[in-house]
Amino acid sequence: MALNLLRFFDFLSSKFQTCNILLIMKWKLYPCKRFNKILYPQYGPILSTGCLKICHQWVPHNGYHSVIKDQPDFTSGTVCLHGDAAASLEMGSKQLSNEQNFFKYLNNSKTSKQIFKLLKSSKSITDRMAASALLKISQVERDENDLGKSAILLENETVKALCFQFEQEAQRLSTTALVTALYACIQLYVDPQSTLMTRMLCESRERLGKGQMLIKDLCLLGEALLNLEGPECGTLKEIMEQVQGQTLENWTSEELPMVYNLLGAGVGKGGKYQELLNKMNSRSLHFTSRMSHKAKCDILNAMVVLKQTQAIPLVINLCKHSVRHVPHFSDRELIIVLNALICFGLSDRFFINALEQNIPKKAFIMQPEAISKMMQHCNQQRILSPPIFDAVAESFVYNSDNFTTNEIALQIMPFGRLNYLPPNVGQLFRKIEDILRGRFSQFQPRTLLNLLHSCILIGRFPVNFVSKIFSPYFLQLLEAQGTGLDKFVLAQLTQLFMTMKLECRIYEGHSLPPKYRIKSFLTAGQSIENLVDEHLYGKVKNALTDLLGARNYFASRVLTPYGYTLDAEIQLDEEGYVLPASWRDEVFRRIALCIDDQRRFSINSQNLLGKEAIKQRQLRLLGYDVVQIPFHEFDKLQTQKVMVEYLHKKIFPHSYRLAW
Repeated sequence: MALNLLRFFDFLSSKFQTCNILLIMKWKLYPCKRFNKILYPQYGPILSTGCLKICHQWVPHNGYHSVIKDQPDFTSGTVCLHGDAAASLEMGSKQLSNEQNFFKYLNNSKTSKQIFKLLKSSKSITDRMAASALLKISQVERDENDLGKSAILLENETVKALCFQFEQEAQRLSTTALVTALYACIQLYVDPQSTLMTRMLCESRERLGKGQMLIKDLCLLGEALLNLEGPECGTLKEIMEQVQGQTLENWTSEELPMVYNLLGAGVGKGGKYQELLNKMNSRSLHFTSRMSHKAKCDILNAMVVLKQTQAIPLVINLCKHSVRHVPHFSDRELIIVLNALICFGLSDRFFINALEQNIPKKAFIMQPEAISKMMQHCNQQRILSPPIFDAVAESFVYNSDNFTTNEIALQIMPFGRLNYLPPNVGQLFRKIEDILRGRFSQFQPRTLLNLLHSCILIGRFPVNFVSKIFSPYFLQLLEAQGTGLDKFVLAQLTQLFMTMKLECRIYEGHSLPPKYRIKSFLTAGQSIENLVDEHLYGKVKNALTDLLGARNYFASRVLTPYGYTLDAEIQLDEEGYVLPASWRDEVFRRIALCIDDQRRFSINSQNLLGKEAIKQRQLRLLGYDVVQIPFHEFDKLQTQKVMVEYLHKKIFPHSYRLAW
């Protein structure tokens, strides 16, 4: 049987001693229950490997690293080392092709099972392949919220065998394999005090001191030390000195994102290395079109983390060239691009078009965070996209039970702000009501107020929950959170109260205490009402003066007793005659002119925003005749005469105009 086993071994070095082989096979044939030290330590540096399917390696249980408790029963094929063993082996074109295929399949692997299968099917692997496989395992299986998952993964026989080999052969690994294996072990939460980590850290620092590391190795080592020791790690300064010492013009499109990753991970925070960043930003502009979508996402993420507001041209260029990658984006990559657009206040219609084509196909399987970011971007930029909104509404009905309260609010609020009701509006709001009924106490006060306020903008009234909002207890919670009861919050509460009085006469719950009501919805900064655009107002004012005969027959920016500010108001008596704006006696009819500029509409349609729709709806309920003058109609008028005729038809459609 020993001869049969020996026949399948594929040795890498003639230095491997026959006695060690026979002892290993002896252990396989007659397992020893207690081995507490390595046999023949003088031959420890030589890695024993063999045919993957039947050759096995014994790993002693001597506490070398804290997560290896049992003995793995196999290694992953033949491992070619960077040192003596690897030097004795000439890599032919066939093996090079095998390595390329290996990395191709490794990059496409989605689970650790696929990676384990790939390792088992490989007849021989280099140290770089083994380290990359371990890193890929950590990436696809790592869960920051479930450390137990990493502990279970570290008990896998293949992972234990790889870790043991890296521990024993740290000095002979290639630099790339060494830092990759180190980073992978940190991602897998291997004990920093273990022999494995200690050996790899010492070897990495020793090689760093020699000053021969490549950019990619320096960056990966830096990220590993950041995760292990934090930004105060003294070795990081030495790493950055070596990075800056290399000629920036020679950096490739693959190396630039690696340095961005290192800086964004913590090294560049607080304005450090800004001069280097400025040079990198200029250099990256020339590489944008040639970068992979992952590289683009890495740089965008660094732009956000490092707050590179002076590099807007680079951000725009990266987002522009990301459009073609949208069908291939993972949820995480999509989140990064959307987060950059949100942070820098940018939008791209081609990017939205790409989302419209792809989101409806996969909305049901997307991460809720990705959907929330997408809706947040639409909300911020006033982008109304029915294909996206319809897909989100459908997925919300079926998937929202697993959403966080913040994700729920972020996905629903844009429907209110952009004044859009999806086809499944009944199902959508029944689901929202079910969520509020079951999870009301889980919502943060400000988040809950934003959610309910967005509902009333589109005429959906949360009658069953408003009483709780107006309760003294909730108002105290609201006051204690964040900036407290600022004017915007008070405006939301007041409008919610007005809505209950005007549009929900059946409401009989708590009333909003008078001290929380405001007299004007116009507030500095964020506001639930927009002032009229000066340029558009000027043109309307001149035409209105010609129509009425004098400027004193209408008032501008009139604050009503109900908190709304009218762009212009015309007063009529019982016979329909126009009264002077200063008239204070009884007025039979009031006409409110809403001069709506671009800011009062969604950016890509002629759909009025929710806050303007509720204003006009409630003004009508308060007795005003509301006349809307939208910019997209008025801007088409070229002459003063045409403008006057337009206003006459809008304001007095049933009366004959006399010439003044």
